[in-house]
Amino acid sequence: MEPPDFEATNFTLEPTSSAYPLCEDWRDGSEGSVFHLANIFFFLGFMGGSGFYGLLYLFPLLTLGFFCFSIWAWSDPCSSEPFLWSLALSGVCLGQTLHVAYRLRSVSLDKDFQELYNCMFKRLGVSLTHFSKIVASSDGEVHTIEKNQCLAIEGKTAIDKLSVLLSGRIRVTVSGEFLHYIYPFQFLDSPEWDSLRPSEEGVFQVTLRADNPCRYVAWRRKKLYLLFAKHRYIAKIFALVVRNDIAEKLYSLSEKALDRSGHRYDLRLPSFCHMPGPN
Repeated sequence: MEPPDFEATNFTLEPTSSAYPLCEDWRDGSEGSVFHLANIFFFLGFMGGSGFYGLLYLFPLLTLGFFCFSIWAWSDPCSSEPFLWSLALSGVCLGQTLHVAYRLRSVSLDKDFQELYNCMFKRLGVSLTHFSKIVASSDGEVHTIEKNQCLAIEGKTAIDKLSVLLSGRIRVTVSGEFLHYIYPFQFLDSPEWDSLRPSEEGVFQVTLRADNPCRYVAWRRKKLYLLFAKHRYIAKIFALVVRNDIAEKLYSLSEKALDRSGHRYDLRLPSFCHMPGPN
């Protein structure tokens, strides 16, 4: 028996081409300064915060980053798709920048409401967009009252709104006895507001009289509750600022107000009850 001829039979396997070829050699040079500049813009952009000003910081840097990527991709004639994608994303980010800038410019406030926002709502992180909805629910009106004019009369004036004093000073009395003052950027009727449910009605248990010409902004109860139903975030903000205002008023009344007969007023809400004072 003759031995098989291995030379005539070719058992050599041809190397198959891989669909994902391995990198044989690293590139000697870097990708270029434009490539690194694009990544720097991305890094700075994603370091921004939230809100309108955060978006106005983010999208311009993303626009510059994608534009630099498109310039880098254009330098390689074999990379048309990265160039098109980078250019398209650059245009989208530019459009978002213009849109955010337009929305930010459209939220313009009067001087009184701007001061109200800075003193009461800005420190709570309320955006200008949400505050513009709050202003719209008050019809953007600022009311005025003259000196010695009563804003509310004890036992007669219905509790149908929530008001914030913008300027002046309000004297609060109970049965003719002085209780405390209300100063600018404090609520005029926060205890009354918090003492009633949305479906309940009531009247003031105190008298509010202007010590000098005053200006204030007011929200109708029904209109404000409709706003709360649409925006739960605004409802939580109002609950916070109203109850904080009540706490400050109670703290300012640490020394109880005494009437002529030596009785003091119980500061517990919703009503003011007469209790015997210390001898």
